[in-house]
Amino acid sequence: MNLKLYLQQRKDIINQALEQQLPSNEQYPQNIYKAMRHSIFAGGKRIRPILTLATCELISDDYERAIPAACAIECIHTYSLIHDDLPAMDNDDYRRGVPTCHKVYGEAIAILAGDALLTYAFQILAEDQLVSNYNPAVAIRLIHEISSACGPFGLIGGQVLDIESENKKVDEQTLKYIHQNKTGALITTSIRAGAILGGATEEQLDALTSYGKFLGLAFQITDDILDIEGSIENLGKQPGSDLKNSKVTFPAVYGLEEAKVRANKAVEDAIDSLHIFGDKSACLKNLAKFILERSN
Repeated sequence: MNLKLYLQQRKDIINQALEQQLPSNEQYPQNIYKAMRHSIFAGGKRIRPILTLATCELISDDYERAIPAACAIECIHTYSLIHDDLPAMDNDDYRRGVPTCHKVYGEAIAILAGDALLTYAFQILAEDQLVSNYNPAVAIRLIHEISSACGPFGLIGGQVLDIESENKKVDEQTLKYIHQNKTGALITTSIRAGAILGGATEEQLDALTSYGKFLGLAFQITDDILDIEGSIENLGKQPGSDLKNSKVTFPAVYGLEEAKVRANKAVEDAIDSLHIFGDKSACLKNLAKFILERSN
């Protein structure tokens, strides 16, 4: 497969759906919608929603039923970036190559834009289920999956420990907890959401969950490496943020070369998790390799 073409096509599909889903920035009060759209459409690879579509297609040969969930997941991811960039958190001025939300609209509106995107994600999910023919149990399971991933047992929990671990020496268990939750939880849930919507069996769901956990680990380690070796042109933000904020990262704990070894091993483990799907999982395998080889 031509992965570059595939990623662009899926990204276009998601962007078109987000354009339709998000309120116009002409709506009153305009500033909140402008701020939401500023961050959503600032760029980004749309990896998480693409994983949702790809997984649903793997199970059911149909990705379209997963488009609303993919949009909801991208809204949640963007909310987390808006809040992560705030002065009280990482204090970043650029994201995806453009000024961060709080630099354009101020801290108060940025906080509210993040809150709005998180809340709106569940509105998208609920509205999709109201007009679809899914079993209500599927809708409840999907909402539970996604809310668990971005709450105190997932993304938020990882963020809390990330903040509390700054300027501290931590053990391997703490490092893994931070990254499995701060980054890995939403990536794994992006995959599980697509599988649930596709009608996956428990065996298939278990395999895809394993794939997601290893993929999330590889993604975060690669992020850590890029913060050291990347450029502002490729990253869309100033590199060195982790060092500036004394973040706990894999290179900081294990060294740069060992971090690269661990990223490679995580991708290998992710690919091995897909063996039950045979050749049908070629797309997800290629996406795992892309995570490792990306430059931003």
